[in-house]
Amino acid sequence: MTFTSTMAFHVNCSVQSRPSPFENIDRFKNRLSSSYKPLLKELQQLPMQLDVSKSIRNASVKLLDAFVDSLFQFADQPVLPSQSNFAPVDELNEPLAITSIEGKVPYDFPEGVYIRNGPNPLFGGLKSTSSVFGKTGHMWIEGEGMLHALCFDKDSDGETWTVLYNNRHVETETYKIEKQRAKPSFLPAIEGSPPAILLAYLLNMLRFRKVNKDLSNTNVFEHSGKFYSIAENHIPQEIDIFSLQTLGDWDINGTWHRPFNSHPKRAPGTGELVVFGVDAMKPFMELGVVSADGKRLVHKVDLKFNRCTLSHDMGVTERYNVIMDFPLTIDIQRLIKGGPLIKFEKEEYARIGIMPRYGNADSIRWFEVVPNCTFHILNCFEEGDEVVVRGCRSLESIISESCDVDLDKFEWVSGRLRSKGPVEQDAKHFKNDELLFCRSYEWRLNMETGEVKERNLTGTQLSIEFPMINPNFNGVKNKFGYAQTVHGLASATSGMPKFGGLAKLYFEETANREWEESEGHIKVEYHEFEGNTFCTGAAFVPKEGGLEEDDGWIITFVHDEDTDTSKVYIIDTKNFTSAPVAKITLPCRVPYGFHGAFMPIPSHK
Repeated sequence: MTFTSTMAFHVNCSVQSRPSPFENIDRFKNRLSSSYKPLLKELQQLPMQLDVSKSIRNASVKLLDAFVDSLFQFADQPVLPSQSNFAPVDELNEPLAITSIEGKVPYDFPEGVYIRNGPNPLFGGLKSTSSVFGKTGHMWIEGEGMLHALCFDKDSDGETWTVLYNNRHVETETYKIEKQRAKPSFLPAIEGSPPAILLAYLLNMLRFRKVNKDLSNTNVFEHSGKFYSIAENHIPQEIDIFSLQTLGDWDINGTWHRPFNSHPKRAPGTGELVVFGVDAMKPFMELGVVSADGKRLVHKVDLKFNRCTLSHDMGVTERYNVIMDFPLTIDIQRLIKGGPLIKFEKEEYARIGIMPRYGNADSIRWFEVVPNCTFHILNCFEEGDEVVVRGCRSLESIISESCDVDLDKFEWVSGRLRSKGPVEQDAKHFKNDELLFCRSYEWRLNMETGEVKERNLTGTQLSIEFPMINPNFNGVKNKFGYAQTVHGLASATSGMPKFGGLAKLYFEETANREWEESEGHIKVEYHEFEGNTFCTGAAFVPKEGGLEEDDGWIITFVHDEDTDTSKVYIIDTKNFTSAPVAKITLPCRVPYGFHGAFMPIPSHK
């Protein structure tokens, strides 16, 4: 997250089995002094005709850099063999032509660009730091973001496809800073010992007016005929969809102080874009509505939360905005007291808010629900007196209790998938399954009576995440959903989430009892990948002129870890369990990432 407020703290932190931060201060005093003297001399020799304030500011930056370099030691976070495809790749200078396709790209597949985001940290990978205050480390969702794109262009004969691959870093503010400095500059400020995190927080604020790097969870969306990339804590940037070059920040006529979250939602019917942003400082969450033409911020409101909920997604229906306030929180005061910056507080409240499109905090109708962690919403819609919310839900969070991570043991993924102890069970919801993995879940919120009905839609055969639907049904009732399926063994072995297949959800059909443990679950079909092949960034591609909701394809990046080969699969959703209709071999490795999107663009545009 981006934190934009200046803070002054009186801190009294202690960590068991660690020396006091001040015991070894003398050992680096001399190093600091030797670093400062040349800089002070430089300041004294500045020509008088220069802008004094600018000169002082530049010298101050150098003094802070010298202090950080003397106090903190950066080190690469180790990568296990099973984590090798999470490692970064080089940026390409130009698009590369695809020369190997097994099967065929369907003749009625739309022309356009398939884009997927993901982390691609500079300087060789994610970093950790050590100092007398303790250690800090980057989380696996951090690091500079990179877009990977596959362009589908049909020749004039209407039958021959030209397919190009390209990648490019997202040129956020923090990316430009580190490229200019040619070295790691932002101190990890999320995971590690509380005193070290707090110091990193303050130093990042002093040096860059930002707490941490822009997260790599960059999404791409289209609005009013233009294309934008949006990092988790950054203002959207317009991009050229083919070259992936940044054209500049999105210039919206209106005042918006919070960076956008990476999941803006287009309102059905009006075409308006509903956005929200969160911060560790009040106001904790703001919501805005951008006009259909993309030029004006037509509505903005403080939702008046009393805590910073680490909310990653929201929903829309034809009339409402759907807001998640779940107990995965960011808390600076907790950090000051020696606790983790991010924590899932399962004993705290959880609620879903239904808000009129142009409402305010007082107009939100709140519904108390069972505490849970839901990062991604599948869809929301209105049905009679109810608002129906479907998402991927777990009873624990993979991102939590970060101060307990042992950075000496490479656990730079929050340590949750490599838990050293047993995972608590909840027989009411699961049988013999870990609470960290997600299931398709449904909340029915009655706007007349206030009643809440909630249930698991799927059983415990496979966990699912990164859900998607036919985008033409966003905000209205739909029959089908899709998601990536978690490969439990590969995820636990590597300590990183890996997805060994895809799932098709039939919301209006009942499950076959042979495959499920209890009544009431929906029908699910699975498409499993061969061997050690895992996917990321799956997206639904609607068929032009399709008559049914599931007329289309799933497109996804995959990587075969046995051959170290990256590909893109195209799967016919009408024949979901069949082999992919096309397997496109990519000219270079593509690391695992997060979200994907397909942007249909006729060649004449």
